[in-house]
Amino acid sequence: MRLFLLTCLMAVFPVVFMKSPIFGPAEVSSVQGSLVSIKCYYPATSVNRHTRKYWCRQGSRGVCTTLISSEGYISKDYLGRANLTNFPEEGAFVVNISQLSRDDSGRYKCGLGISSRGLSFDVRLEVSQGPDPQDDIEVYTVDLGRTVTINCPFKRENSQKMKYLFKETGELVINTNYVNPNFKGRASIVIQGTNQLMFNVIIKQLRLSDAGIYICQAGDGSSSNKKYVDLQVLEPEPELLYGELRGSVNFDCALGPEETNVAQFLCRVNSQGSCDVVINTLGKRDPAFEGRILLTQRENGHFSVLLTGLKKGDAGRYLCGAHPGGQQKEGWPIQAWQLFINEETVIPSNPTVVKGVTGGSVSLLCPYDQKESNSIKYLCRWEGTQNGRCPLLVSSDGEVQEEHEGRLALFKEPGNGTYTVILNQLTTQDAGFYWCLTNGNTRWRTSTELQIVEAGKPSLKVPENVTAVLGKSLELQCHFPCKYYTFEKYWCKWSNGECRELPSQDKSPSQALVTCDQNNRFISMTLNSVVKEDEGWYWCGVRKDHNYGETAAVYVAVEQVAVGSREVSPANTNPGAEEKVAEPTVRVIENKAVVNPRLFAEERAVVEDTGDQESGIRASSDTSSSEGQSRSSKVLLSTLVPLGLVLTAGAVAVWVARARHRKNVDRVSIRSYRTDISMSDFDNSREFGAVDNMGAAPVTQETILEEKAEAMATPEGNTEPEEPKRAKRSSKEEADMAYSAFLLQSGKIAAQGQEEPSEV
Repeated sequence: MRLFLLTCLMAVFPVVFMKSPIFGPAEVSSVQGSLVSIKCYYPATSVNRHTRKYWCRQGSRGVCTTLISSEGYISKDYLGRANLTNFPEEGAFVVNISQLSRDDSGRYKCGLGISSRGLSFDVRLEVSQGPDPQDDIEVYTVDLGRTVTINCPFKRENSQKMKYLFKETGELVINTNYVNPNFKGRASIVIQGTNQLMFNVIIKQLRLSDAGIYICQAGDGSSSNKKYVDLQVLEPEPELLYGELRGSVNFDCALGPEETNVAQFLCRVNSQGSCDVVINTLGKRDPAFEGRILLTQRENGHFSVLLTGLKKGDAGRYLCGAHPGGQQKEGWPIQAWQLFINEETVIPSNPTVVKGVTGGSVSLLCPYDQKESNSIKYLCRWEGTQNGRCPLLVSSDGEVQEEHEGRLALFKEPGNGTYTVILNQLTTQDAGFYWCLTNGNTRWRTSTELQIVEAGKPSLKVPENVTAVLGKSLELQCHFPCKYYTFEKYWCKWSNGECRELPSQDKSPSQALVTCDQNNRFISMTLNSVVKEDEGWYWCGVRKDHNYGETAAVYVAVEQVAVGSREVSPANTNPGAEEKVAEPTVRVIENKAVVNPRLFAEERAVVEDTGDQESGIRASSDTSSSEGQSRSSKVLLSTLVPLGLVLTAGAVAVWVARARHRKNVDRVSIRSYRTDISMSDFDNSREFGAVDNMGAAPVTQETILEEKAEAMATPEGNTEPEEPKRAKRSSKEEADMAYSAFLLQSGKIAAQGQEEPSEV
């Protein structure tokens, strides 16, 4: 038995305590013979859009009998006079009932699913008897605060006589010479002309107390003309507003052109029946709505109030109207609204307050309707001006406020119905309210308050000012604390409200590289061969599971570097262009070092020229830079280092050749102070050949001869055939041949050195 009772309680409690997301009018009033429309809202989910909608009447035993449903059923009592229309795009359905009678009064439900256990909302319908039609009574039905014009006919004999308007109680409202104090400034008599047999009584700013039977009269006594008028002043039926928790709603107020220049307001009805101002055009604003409300004035007395970041406590009755004092006063036009907050919202819960430190950054997570994933996303900043405004800061289509360049970026990630906006380089002036919105569903607008804490310090640290040199490499380091050790780190380049992430080394080693040294807790970025397009803002940041965290920004300026009194220019960057320089020097042609062969034409310059070659290398580097050679340090090093090694080897070979010459020479010319060296004079020609002695330079030696004026000849009597004479080569020719062999080997060495460029 206890188990049965517990089961019943568990089944009943959810129904009792769960607030239904279905919302409709609590009370509906009409008169017999007229038409009534009842609109009920429901959460616009895919399931609800296709679920059965119904309108049922509650009985004395709690049973709700269905009268009409969206599946085509209609009861016999409603045949020919009722219909149900679903509006899935609005998340609402409407029940229209015509030819009302007093028997239609009662308690009803509009709901989804099955009437016995579905989601529903209670509605009370009251049908009253209308005024008895009388031939001599004209009925005027006017909304509260509006203006009525009563037409009063008369006979021609009364055209020049006094005109009156009385209440049925005998109280004079107005005549040609008098106005009742209760109608002072509100009532007037207008006579169109002497030929018109009618006068008009105009009453403005109608009050509920103005309702009743009136008599308009022309003349006095038995010859006067009288007309009875029934004036009905109606309170405005509240228009239903259906909002979702954390979403937004819009109050669209149309008061008429006569209220264009009158102060406008939106107020909220409290438990005592008075209306507290929420916002008005005079600058007053309820602190409870600070940062999440805007009033926009339009033409012809129209204005709208947008309310975002809806809370459960925002539900209730609101009035919008016009009055010189910016608040509700009896007799002034108003419109009524009934706001319902659906707590079973699909809008995700996000922090309504975020905190940042001066110089640091914050991330704002903004929701959007996933059915509108291609909509444009925005971030605007709410300003507490007189009516409030929210100027755009950044959008997903590349628009960004100029003063926020390099500071604001919109990321479409995580992409699961939310996008991220990051604001860095925070200052105290950034504190305030920020709105996330799209150009799609207006209900998906949220508000977040940013608070700045001046005492804290940013966790990420980057250089403040960085200047890169054209053609050089640049490395930036971003230090992070141990709390971000497990986070993903990244560098990105900011542009037009976006921050494009730089590729990692394994993706594109020829571009900007990103590596992270976890031991030293920093992430470094390297730009190789800096160009002018690399100038701009760079962000270092952390994230986890596509959720963006803290960031730090640094601006990189790209400049030319001065060499001596001349300036490096990036104009001449053609790697195949040959550059003319003064001799002796080193020319760089397609990244290959070539030494001028005329440096070795004279023997006496061997030792001195070794030093000249080293200074020539430096001169070539400087001259190349000054004349616009814009080669990277990587190419210069890969060319000059092997060349220096080749020249050193050449100097060593010179010394070896000189030693061999002293040992192997067997002829001395008396015609010259120079030693002649012939390749045939060596015991083994390979000892000084182009194969075994590559890199050896030709050697000359100055010798002072004291004697020997005779030439060596063959002795007489020698019968052996005379050997053909070999053409003698001068020492300069021998040196040129040896130098040619040296060039072949040095070219191979230089080529090998450039096959694998070294990393700087």
